[in-house]
Amino acid sequence: MAQAAARSESMGGMESFAALLEESLGTSDSLEGTVVKGRIITIENDNVLIDVGLKSEGRVALKEFGGPGGNAELKPGDTVEVYLERMEDKNGEAVLSREKAKREEAWTLLEKSFNDQSRVTGVIFGRVKGGFTVDLSGAVAFLPGSQVDIRPVRDISPLLGTPQPFQILKMDRSRGNIVVSRRAVLEESRAEARSELVANLKEGQVLQGVVKNITDYGAFVDLGGVDGLLHVTDIAWRRINHPSEALQIGQTVTVQVIRFNPETQRISLGMKQLEADPWEGVEAKYPVGAKFKGRVTNITDYGAFVELEPGIEGLVHVSEMSWTKKNVHPGKIVSTSQEVEVMVLDVDPQKRRISLGLKQCLDNPWESFVDKFPAGTELEGEVKNITEFGLFVGLPGDIDGMVHMSDIDWNKSGEEAIAEFKKGDQVKVKVLDVDVEKERISLGIKQLSSDPFESAAAGLKKGDVVTCTVTAITDGGIEVAVADGFQGFIRKSDLSRERSEQRPDRFAVGEKVDAKVTQVDRGGRRISLSIKAKEVEEEKQAMQEFGSSDSGASLGDILGAALRRAQSKEQSDE
Repeated sequence: MAQAAARSESMGGMESFAALLEESLGTSDSLEGTVVKGRIITIENDNVLIDVGLKSEGRVALKEFGGPGGNAELKPGDTVEVYLERMEDKNGEAVLSREKAKREEAWTLLEKSFNDQSRVTGVIFGRVKGGFTVDLSGAVAFLPGSQVDIRPVRDISPLLGTPQPFQILKMDRSRGNIVVSRRAVLEESRAEARSELVANLKEGQVLQGVVKNITDYGAFVDLGGVDGLLHVTDIAWRRINHPSEALQIGQTVTVQVIRFNPETQRISLGMKQLEADPWEGVEAKYPVGAKFKGRVTNITDYGAFVELEPGIEGLVHVSEMSWTKKNVHPGKIVSTSQEVEVMVLDVDPQKRRISLGLKQCLDNPWESFVDKFPAGTELEGEVKNITEFGLFVGLPGDIDGMVHMSDIDWNKSGEEAIAEFKKGDQVKVKVLDVDVEKERISLGIKQLSSDPFESAAAGLKKGDVVTCTVTAITDGGIEVAVADGFQGFIRKSDLSRERSEQRPDRFAVGEKVDAKVTQVDRGGRRISLSIKAKEVEEEKQAMQEFGSSDSGASLGDILGAALRRAQSKEQSDE
């Protein structure tokens, strides 16, 4: 009986131990997948040995206790919370994780913040495709690149490793996904700052802003929640063709509020207004007639702009660029950034305009020409151009003179004379006149020789009777050659004393006739003659010599006597 009792007591003890063991194991099994407290036994190399109250300890990598900035300071005896993944591994040690423990703790807090729509603090510690990774006190979240800032950020380095406020956009605990936004936090702060800024904004106020965007006509500057337009003409006093010449996106600038419309909330900004106006006292600095050196900043079809100093530009009109190059694009005379000497021609401070001259700083070629080659000088030059009214001949000083069609030949018509020349011919000319103001030089070719008309007409005077040769017959009269071939004209009414004989067709080309000179036109280089006047003169002489009709002699008798006498004289001369 005693033995039976002992056996029974022994069996009961074993059942009790089995029950306790089962209870212990069951409890341990229920701990898997939970966060438990443990005590650090020792730190070996890069591992931490932790006792969590199980039959075996577990090891956790030391780096898991560190934050984004480095390892945590631990020592044996410290109590830590770890995540129990399994009771034991193949080595019989408990499988523990500090990172999962921190993640579990973080998830609980993050879910509360997500539900409350409150901000959380995190640290950006890595870059992944499409964005960045953020440590939210142990939980890793994804920060899309578009959610980093309100404006695109080229360099995120200053944000790495620094605690930043974030807003949780989405989270899925089962998948372990969290998406956060730093931009949402900034926009919320921006809206608050915007309302405060607009309420206190006034014209003339000086603010600091960041260049947000650049266009062809200006730049948009973020003043801290509200944007203002900085027009290209208000960036600087000097000429700026494009805002990118002076600004770049992300640049911090100091600006002044020029205009502000509270209704539309449109803000016009200026930078140059914070600097002294270079146009003040411009008339004293740049008096008319003075010469200065400047830099070509812009070239247009109508001229070139020259910068005399930053903010002060003048226009050299195309007509003031060269003495000789006419109808030439300014870009063929000067180039951008070229340094040139100019003369101030006019200053208008109200319109902020200065007229400059480039050619005025060079010798006037017409003045130089008239000094070297006064009227009467003979030169040789190349025919540069031929027009319907004359020839243009190249002269020293890179200038041209014109030979009018009437000054080419003494005898030929202008059209005939021009036809004998072609471009490139070398011709001798005489300077007739130089008009410096109108920049004109009159030349002559026929003036190189004396006028043959003058020498031929020198022996002729009004009233002389000359022998002519008929050269042409017209309805209005006949053309005749007089004195070495110079042309004369006898009108129809002057062909005869008798009206019935006043017919041009009774004459033939080549026929010789005697006529009286009635006019010598030296300007027109023409002689007017009359057969009728000669006959009338002969009649008067006959009347005086052989009597008058009053004495009883008829006109026929008188003329007959005069004619017989003339014939007798001719026979005696022969």
